[in-house]
Amino acid sequence: MARLVWCERESTDDDILIRKPAVACYVIGQLDIRRYPIRLGIHRMNTKKIDEPNVKQAVPLFAVSNMEQSLSFYVNGLGFTMTNKWIADGKLRWCWLKLGGAAIMLQEFKKEGHNSWAPIRIVSEGISINFQCNDVLSIYRELLSREIDAKKPFVGNGMWVTGVSDPDGYALYFESETDLPEDTEYTGNES
Repeated sequence: MARLVWCERESTDDDILIRKPAVACYVIGQLDIRRYPIRLGIHRMNTKKIDEPNVKQAVPLFAVSNMEQSLSFYVNGLGFTMTNKWIADGKLRWCWLKLGGAAIMLQEFKKEGHNSWAPIRIVSEGISINFQCNDVLSIYRELLSREIDAKKPFVGNGMWVTGVSDPDGYALYFESETDLPEDTEYTGNES
C-alpha cells in the first residue's frame, strides 16, 4: 500500500502522485497501486531533491578577434583545458575552457557575411574577471615560467592579487586571501 497524495510540490519516495507537482501535499487516502495505476493515471515522481540549486555556474563569454591566438594564450599560457567546442564551416567558432573549478567561453564571430558582427568599440573595455584561488603567488610564478606578462602581486582588500590581459584586452585577475597589510607588494620571499 502507498499513500495517495495530491501534490503541488515534491513528496517522499513512497508517495504516489495523481497530479503534476506544484506547492503543497495533502494525504487523501491509501491506495493499492497494483490494482489501479493506469486507470488513475498514477506515476512515480522524480525523487531529485528540490533544495538543490537550479543555477549552477555563471560562465563569461568572451568575443575574441582571433580564436587561434586566444586559445594559445588560455591553453598554453594560463593552463586552461578545452572541454567543449563548436566547429562551423570547418573552423572553431566557440569553445568552453576550464581551469580548476572556473570556466570561460570564447567565441570568434564572423567578420563578414551572414551572422557577422563587428564591435563598435573594443569588446574588452571595462570587463574584468576575478578568479578566486587558493594560492595566487604560485599562480604568479607559474605564469612567469610560461612567459606570460603577469602583474606583480600586491595585497588589496585582504587578498593577494595578480593580473594579466588576454590578446583582446580582457582583464583577468587571480586572487587569494591573506592576512598581510594592504598594499604589501610581492618581493619573492613570501610563501
